Amino acid sequence: MQIGPYRLKCNLIVAPMAGVTDRPFRQLCKKMGAGMAVSEMVSSNSLLRGSEKTKRRANHDGEVDPVSVQIAGADPRMLAEAARYNVDQGAQIIDINMGCPAKKVCNVMAGSALLRDEPLVGRILDAVVAAVDVPVTLKIRTGWDRNRRNAVALAKLAQSAGVQALAIHGRTRACGFGGEAEYETIAQVKSEIRIPVIANGDIDSPERVERVLDYTGADAVMIGRAAQGRPWMFGEVRHYLETGEKLPPPEVTQIHRVLVAHLHDLYGFYGEDTGVRVARKHISWYTGGLAGSAAFRHAMNQLQSCAGQLAAVDEFFAQLADRGRRLSYIEELAA
Repeated sequence: MQIGPYRLKCNLIVAPMAGVTDRPFRQLCKKMGAGMAVSEMVSSNSLLRGSEKTKRRANHDGEVDPVSVQIAGADPRMLAEAARYNVDQGAQIIDINMGCPAKKVCNVMAGSALLRDEPLVGRILDAVVAAVDVPVTLKIRTGWDRNRRNAVALAKLAQSAGVQALAIHGRTRACGFGGEAEYETIAQVKSEIRIPVIANGDIDSPERVERVLDYTGADAVMIGRAAQGRPWMFGEVRHYLETGEKLPPPEVTQIHRVLVAHLHDLYGFYGEDTGVRVARKHISWYTGGLAGSAAFRHAMNQLQSCAGQLAAVDEFFAQLADRGRRLSYIEELAA
């Protein structure tokens, strides 16, 4: 998988997710097997650039190449300016968001709302590509609704403008995240353009990755929600694609080790107050489905310090390990 001068180590990409794909999460996913990770979207509104949140989103210190930053907006001039700003901050690839279905984004004619206005899409792509000397990529959905699936037309606009890769979520804006993603449109787009195509939507297992790549002919897949609390998923998928064999699920001790390292990165990146708040959702994702996790997560949400969170996490996993040892002992006696 090649995007401009950057050859990715594999064709597994972390999807941009608001409030999730911050620098600690991107770095972790890359470390655990992802070929690239796209940042959470950054507004093109220059008035927001002075905020702490925007400064953090433009912080790529120590991040493994390539650094891909997603920008969002509806004004070609402002998006071009935002692209230049982020390149100055270290972005090596600029990704344009035309796929977000959130109402607050679509209400200002950004995100997937742009899919209804192909002439404006063309002007935005031309402006951003001309503004920077790094590769520009684009993320879209299949269309506004099921009666207006125009992904093929949008893909051809992107290719003509000089966009160097196209990610497609297999749902319309009207679908939100409901129902099942469809891959027929992605396959059709791939058959009609030359630039790399990245398939997105419901990519949740090694087997699904293999099926989607085979069915669509896509060059890569983009994994989003399935990687929340499962950053090792990228390594599992790579192993399966290379060997045809599935790795066993991670042991409790492995989950504990990855979670604690992730928490320390979050605290270092955000500071204590914000770090504790951001960490809560990640702790919930990592522990979901483990024995006793519901009560643990409820208690976790009351904690207000990094030390308190870490101690609670250690205690929870120690209890899991002890339960596993007792079950193993009982099984040995029964045998």
